[in-house]
Amino acid sequence: MVSFITRTPFVGEVSAFEADLTQKGIEGSSAFPLIALPATSLFGTDGIRGQVGELLSASLALQVGFWAGCVLRNHSENPGPVILGQDSRNSSDMLAMALSAGLTSAGLDVWYLGLCPTPCIAYLTSVTDAIGGIMISASHNPPQDNGIKIFGADGTKLPQALQAEIEALLRGLTISNHLSHYGRHYSRLELLKDYAEALKNPLHHVMNFEGMKIVLDVAWGAAVGLAPSVFMEMGAEVICLHNQPDGDRINVNCGSTHLDILQAAVLENNADIGFAFDGDADRVLAVDNTGRQINGDYILYLWGCSLQQNQELPDDLIVSTVMANLGFEKAWKQRGGTLVRTAVGDQHVQKEMLLTGGMLGGEQSGHILCRHYGITGDGLLTALHVANIVQQAGISLSELVDQSFQTYPQLLQNVRVEDRSKRLGWKDCQPLLVAVQNAEAAMGDAGRILVRASGTEPVIRVMVEAEDASLVNYWTKELVSQVQQHLA
Repeated sequence: MVSFITRTPFVGEVSAFEADLTQKGIEGSSAFPLIALPATSLFGTDGIRGQVGELLSASLALQVGFWAGCVLRNHSENPGPVILGQDSRNSSDMLAMALSAGLTSAGLDVWYLGLCPTPCIAYLTSVTDAIGGIMISASHNPPQDNGIKIFGADGTKLPQALQAEIEALLRGLTISNHLSHYGRHYSRLELLKDYAEALKNPLHHVMNFEGMKIVLDVAWGAAVGLAPSVFMEMGAEVICLHNQPDGDRINVNCGSTHLDILQAAVLENNADIGFAFDGDADRVLAVDNTGRQINGDYILYLWGCSLQQNQELPDDLIVSTVMANLGFEKAWKQRGGTLVRTAVGDQHVQKEMLLTGGMLGGEQSGHILCRHYGITGDGLLTALHVANIVQQAGISLSELVDQSFQTYPQLLQNVRVEDRSKRLGWKDCQPLLVAVQNAEAAMGDAGRILVRASGTEPVIRVMVEAEDASLVNYWTKELVSQVQQHLA
C-alpha cells in the first residue's frame, strides 16, 4: 500500500519563489486544493510515473501542469510555449488535456503534437522558442501505468533542482491564477515533419537503405506513424509489427522488452535486421539476420568503432552504466578506448557525457545517446544509424557482432516489492547484505553483483555477472530468495 500525506508549505522553500510569482501577477489563495501525494519523492529517475487512478489522475496532472508552467516561466527570460506530446495509452488523452489546462492557466501557450516519440518532444523543444516540453508516457511499462516527463528549454530532462521546486509547490503552497492573460492550446502536428527530417538529414550524404529488408516492432506505441515512414523514405523495404496505436496493448508481449515475435519475423522474412522500440520510442534493441538479440552494449560498441574510425569520438570515450557487460568493457579497452560507468538511468549517462565531453553513451537496455546527432536517447535515430553502419560495412549485422566481443554470462531478475519504503530502503536488510558480501567473495574479480531498486517500477533488480555461468545461476537464485523472503 502507498502511504500518502498532505502538508503545509515548506518553511523557506517557496517563499522567494512565491514572491517572484506575485510580481508576475499570480496571487496566493486556495484555488487549487491540496492533493494526496506519496510520502516519498514524487519524481523518480524518469519523471513522475505510476499507475493511473492510484497515483496519476486528472487532478494531479492539472496541478503539475500549473506548477511546472510557473517554474518554467520563472526561469525563462522570454516565456514561450510548452510543447506537449503523448503515447498511445488510454489514459494519455485525459492526462494531456489536464496538463494543458494547467499550463494555459499559468499563462503559457501549449503546442500539442498528439502521438509522438519522447525524443521528438526533446528535439522540438531545443530548436524552437519553447521554454519546456512535456511527454506523457510510461515508456516500457504496462498499459495501466503512465508518466509525465518534463524537459527544459534546451531539450534535456528538467534538472532535479527544478523538479524539487515543482514538488515543493505541489505539496504545500496553494496559489490561484490571477494573470492578466491565459495561454492558448494549439495543435501543431506539422512539427512532426521537422523531427522526421532531422532524423534523416545526417544520413543524406551516405548510401541509403535500398536493398535492405528491415522489420520494425513499434509496440502499439508512439512510433507507429513515424518509424515506418522514415525507414521507407530512406529506401528500405519495411515490414511492420504492432503498428497501430493501441492503448490496451502497448508494450504487451512486444517491443524492446519482448523480442520473440521480432526474432521470428526477421527469420521468416529473411530480413537483414530488426528493430524493437519501447512504448515512447526513446530506446531500441536490435535483432540480427540470424535472429539473435543485439542489446545496447553491442550497439554502443559498433557505433563507437564507427565514430572512432572517423576520428569523431573524443578521447575514445564511451559512457555507459553499471549494467554494461564486462565483455564489452574489456573489448573496448583493447581498442584503446575508455568506458566510464554511471548509475542506471539515461539522465545519469547524459550528465556524465556533458561533464566529460563524451559524445556517445547509453544503456544496455537500448537508451543510446549520440551528441553528434541528438540531445537525448532516441530509438529511431539509433536504429537509423545502426542500419547505416551495417549498410556501410558491406557485411551482415551478425558478422559485425561476431567480430566484436563475447559477453560474460549475465542474469537479471526483477523481484516485485510493493512496499515503496522497503524497496527504497533495501540496503538496511542485513540478510541481503550478507548474501551480497558472500557472493562477491566467492566470485572475486571474475564477477559483479548489482542490486538496486527500480526508479520506474515497483521492483528490486538483482543482476549477477561472471565468467562462470554456474556461479551466475547460483548466486542469482540465492539473492532473489533473500529479497523475496525479507522484502517482498
